[in-house]
Amino acid sequence: MRLIVKLAKGLAAAVVVAVAGGLAWLAVFPPELLRIGDGYAAKIVCSNVFIAGRDAQKVLGEDVQAPGNPLLRLIRVSVDRDQGTVTARVLGLFAPGYALYRGELGCVSVPDGDLTAARNAAPAPDATKAVAGEEPWPEGDRVELDRQGRIAALVADQSLAGPGMRAIVVVHDGRIIAENYGEGFSADTPLLGWSMTKTVNAAVIGRLMQEGRMSFDDANLLPLWEWDARARIRLSDLLSMESGLAFNENYGTVADVTRMLYLEPDMASLPENAPLEAQPGARFRYSSGTAILLARIWMNRLKDESTALAYPHEALFAPLGMTSAVLEADERGTFVGSSYLYATARDWARFGLFLLQDGVWNGKRLLPEGFVGAMRTPTQASNGRFTQVQAWLAGPGGSSSAQTGLPEDTFWLQGHDGQSVAIVPSAGLVVVRLGLTPLRQGYRPQALLKEIVAAVAAP
Repeated sequence: MRLIVKLAKGLAAAVVVAVAGGLAWLAVFPPELLRIGDGYAAKIVCSNVFIAGRDAQKVLGEDVQAPGNPLLRLIRVSVDRDQGTVTARVLGLFAPGYALYRGELGCVSVPDGDLTAARNAAPAPDATKAVAGEEPWPEGDRVELDRQGRIAALVADQSLAGPGMRAIVVVHDGRIIAENYGEGFSADTPLLGWSMTKTVNAAVIGRLMQEGRMSFDDANLLPLWEWDARARIRLSDLLSMESGLAFNENYGTVADVTRMLYLEPDMASLPENAPLEAQPGARFRYSSGTAILLARIWMNRLKDESTALAYPHEALFAPLGMTSAVLEADERGTFVGSSYLYATARDWARFGLFLLQDGVWNGKRLLPEGFVGAMRTPTQASNGRFTQVQAWLAGPGGSSSAQTGLPEDTFWLQGHDGQSVAIVPSAGLVVVRLGLTPLRQGYRPQALLKEIVAAVAAP
């Protein structure tokens, strides 16, 4: 009996030592997966609290934990509104992730934990944001809807709007004709576009092209590439996702994309140092890393950091009246042109209308002739799914617009978890659909768009 008691005590002591050792290891050397989870949680909560004005715990539960990896349910967050910071920790103890609010630049993930350096790294843009007036949309924010109409019934149909819908806006012939918002969201709520940001980032490049500062044929794009084969990569190769650079876009694990977004203070450094694994222009590989590189490249063309940080607002958002738009930057001050633009659904609709009008706004050409045409032109390497300039011909989850029965000139902005802007020039239509709808739920916005196209065509 004594032997059994001794063995039990010894086993218990061993368990205590093992648990203590494991906890100490997690505290000192947290696995990358845990650091990524906490970094992601801190960043998403920060942006939604300080930009969208939402409740932190609700964002943690609905946006971070509910749709994601089960490990995310172990994360706890704390918000310091005075300092503009959010801290996330697994079980409230381990692998801390930090995010910092920087005013007009929104929130930034701070993977190295140096909040002071992050605060000072990117000066606030010297730009005053306008407030939308009472003029009719898109000049102002006054919208008059027929809430009993055919389109209103379509956007209110839950089977067409899809699970997790947060906003739908329908624009026809330049005016909003219907909109619908999920519970807790409104026309004033800025929402994250995720990878739809890539197309906006490309439009910023188009503004620089219109000013004669960049061209599709530009090569020798970064100093690091000057003396190797990457010097042959052209701007057009990056815009069409055909750079040939190695990049892993797998979000289900620790991959290049998650490491870039949540472990790298200088996000562009990871794709910038990536090797070539194919000849530029020969192979399509969807890559958020190329979008970050595009942001670094266009920012390098401007005379100083302050000018570059103010440029998206001055050159694009202000002319279009996108008063809610916040394009976020990384810890070192490079815009996260792959992922992080927050804007209201009406402002996403303004951008869609801008593309519908071929890059012309209020009679002024802001994008070069042919630029939006390239945004609608399929690439051979993507089998016709992607276009020459950071947009999609295939709707979310589909192979091509033709196969879904939509007009052949339909093209799309697409983002993670159910974000889309559909542009149908032949029908004079823009349809924005935003939400929290993981792809595994099987929702596709094509069905909604088909019904709207048919409705506006009907007598």
